[in-house]
Amino acid sequence: MINIQQYDHSGIRITDRDRALKFYAALGFKVHMEVDFDAVIVIKNDNAVEINLVVNGQDIDDGQNILMDVPEKHTGITHLAFRVESIIETLKTLEENDIAISQGPVTFGGDGHVSVFVRDPDRNTLEFRGRMEDEDEIPGLVFYDPNE
Repeated sequence: MINIQQYDHSGIRITDRDRALKFYAALGFKVHMEVDFDAVIVIKNDNAVEINLVVNGQDIDDGQNILMDVPEKHTGITHLAFRVESIIETLKTLEENDIAISQGPVTFGGDGHVSVFVRDPDRNTLEFRGRMEDEDEIPGLVFYDPNE
């Protein structure tokens, strides 16, 4: 058996270094280090959540995320999910930074969580998930129904 102790990081392929760094800075990430032997920028937030930005992407998908935006369901990672302290504060930060919400705020059942989905500049999908706060304070909150 492999004794996995914790999740270490995610690698996200990007096309434009500066554009991606600006986007992730709005989410609280800072450059931790730039790898000198590869096209990788390691970014971390104040809670040591790490993302490796892999700066070798090519925009060949006609403006679509092949895993999320086409009718065929390809295998692969569809999104990264991050636990946040406050959905309300997350919504405020997204609005202040002109980051469009692609889905949500939405609740997926009665477990007391709310999710908000966004796309980074390269159309990678990110989910911010937090505990249900005051329902009346979460604008546009809906219940997800996969049959709709």
